[in-house]
Amino acid sequence: MPTTVGQICNREVVFATRETTASAAAKLMRHHHVGSLVVVDETNGGRMPVGIVTDRDIVIEITAVDLDPATITVGDIMEPNLVTARESDGILEAMEIMRYRGVRRLPVVTEQGKLAGIVTMDDLIELLAEELGELAKIVAREQAREKSARK
Repeated sequence: MPTTVGQICNREVVFATRETTASAAAKLMRHHHVGSLVVVDETNGGRMPVGIVTDRDIVIEITAVDLDPATITVGDIMEPNLVTARESDGILEAMEIMRYRGVRRLPVVTEQGKLAGIVTMDDLIELLAEELGELAKIVAREQAREKSARK
């Protein structure tokens, strides 16, 4: 089983800058089949995550109140209190962060704070399901071993 977030995170992160319009962000999400974008500041040192915007943010903050998605930027609507995980954080630690902070997505950063990947609740559920399946196999093998030993 992988032990760190860096081992399981998706390294192909779809991102936008603060200046990206909501309309362009929605098109990026559609093109890449994702429901969120990590908002970054591009610096000489790399991409520094500063926020996250979801398809729900666009619907609730823009579409539902009849604002123009061609003029509103993701910087205007992004969640500014970004919660991240470090590549070296453990899987259980990441789950605890998500539970405590009430988030479904965690941008993963390097020790220098640069964007390295993203891990989602779906990723963690898939990993845990695989591990539970392996535990179930242990139980089945033990039952079969006991059954053959008592014949």
